[in-house]
Amino acid sequence: MRAVVVGSSRTAEEIGRAFPGVVTRTSAGDAVLGEIPDGPSVVVATPGAEPVVAGGYGAALLLDGWALLSRADLRAGEEALRRWANAVALVAPDGQVVVAAEASLAPVQALVRWDPAGYAARELADRRELGFPPVARMASLTGAPSDVTELLSLAHLPESVEELGSVPVQASRNGRDRTEAGEQIRLLLRVPRPAGVALAEALHAAAAIRSSRKSGGGVRVALDPLELF
Repeated sequence: MRAVVVGSSRTAEEIGRAFPGVVTRTSAGDAVLGEIPDGPSVVVATPGAEPVVAGGYGAALLLDGWALLSRADLRAGEEALRRWANAVALVAPDGQVVVAAEASLAPVQALVRWDPAGYAARELADRRELGFPPVARMASLTGAPSDVTELLSLAHLPESVEELGSVPVQASRNGRDRTEAGEQIRLLLRVPRPAGVALAEALHAAAAIRSSRKSGGGVRVALDPLELF
């Protein structure tokens, strides 16, 4: 049996065994390498921790693409493309790049064609059709149903507001999305972009009233949340 994802240290160990005699360096966490000398070596780095080498890398292998792209995050695709592009920019002009991800996916195609502008335009068009940020402004309210209802009753929301949901919230690994009393829900509020400031001010004022009253449990408010449901 084998773990689906292993850390950078374990990956470096496996590569070291596969290429005995080749220098293997790891750049991650608290041990980030800013620059390494030119010469034959293998560098295993986490995203954002790639060290610079004079003349560029001879090749780059972008691992665990599925892990980046499968996150329940509105910006998963663009964030994956950004990280990949940063790594590819360190490769020498005559170097080779291999990305371990499904070739038909839009972020992968944008990387292969080196077309981040085209990907951004397509992503914006999709979000405009769906009414997602940045075309519209959204706020998510997460808490016990009674607490969310109370917050809404105190908020002087813009007339253009649209309620989406609510839906039950899945328990997170650290348990923060569950209360001791029971399940929590998440409700989305959507307004046209010009009404975004009014929405934020209304929710802030309502939260302040609940805090002064010390009523009920907490409601987590996020503006333009990356995780919608």
